[in-house]
Amino acid sequence: MDQILASFAVAGIVVCFYMIILFIVAICRANNSIADIAWGPGFVLAGLTAFLYHEAFGSRNYLVMALLTIWGLRLGIRIYLRNRGHAEDWRYKKWRDEWGRMFYLRSFFQVFILQGMLLIVNLTPVLIVHSQKSGAITWLDAIGLAIWVIGFIFETTGDWQLDRFLKDKANRGKVMDSGLWRYTRHPNYFGEVMMWWGIFVIALSSPFGYLGVAGPLVISFLILFVSGIPMTERGMTGDEAFEAYKKRTSVFIPWFPKNRRKGGAS
Repeated sequence: MDQILASFAVAGIVVCFYMIILFIVAICRANNSIADIAWGPGFVLAGLTAFLYHEAFGSRNYLVMALLTIWGLRLGIRIYLRNRGHAEDWRYKKWRDEWGRMFYLRSFFQVFILQGMLLIVNLTPVLIVHSQKSGAITWLDAIGLAIWVIGFIFETTGDWQLDRFLKDKANRGKVMDSGLWRYTRHPNYFGEVMMWWGIFVIALSSPFGYLGVAGPLVISFLILFVSGIPMTERGMTGDEAFEAYKKRTSVFIPWFPKNRRKGGAS
């Protein structure tokens, strides 16, 4: 347990400095959207810190580090490319107006420090795995990897399909309801949650690995009830096409639409 606590300590210190630096950059650029870009890479940095601190160079450690790096860097690069050349995200603009003179103080704690704390909690299964050098790969590792791969396919495919849809000017004002989006309104979020549950299953082969459930539980809660699905759908509420899509399509877990439609997007 002492080794696990040490993992949290060293990763927490690094993430704290990481968020302070990001906050300074955000002030200089007058753009808090950097917090979104830095989210995924922050996981990689924290995980790598624990990995190197404990010299955890075992098979499971390498596996988890590889999965974390693929997820974190892909997410960071995608958000960077999406935001490049654009103004500050509407959420941060809204807070900039609402918070007024308290904007910088509240940004520091409510955007950057809070995000850093959530990052560490989400990273729990990884920090547990990296608290010591692992032994041979087990059947649980194989199951966890399979779950992660399914999640990765959903997230990357969902993002790719949505990007193609949005790039087509003919689709303006329409709702994406083809491909994976026909079976779930948020295939990318479903995939992300699946990947973290997969990493948790891998962590179960490590001592105290069951404590790693905190990670996927927190990220599932955030996506389902806080900053993921609710925030995404809030801006589309009231749109006739979206309301029809909402009625026939599963919100999260992929399932067949309630009514088979003729044609594609609406």
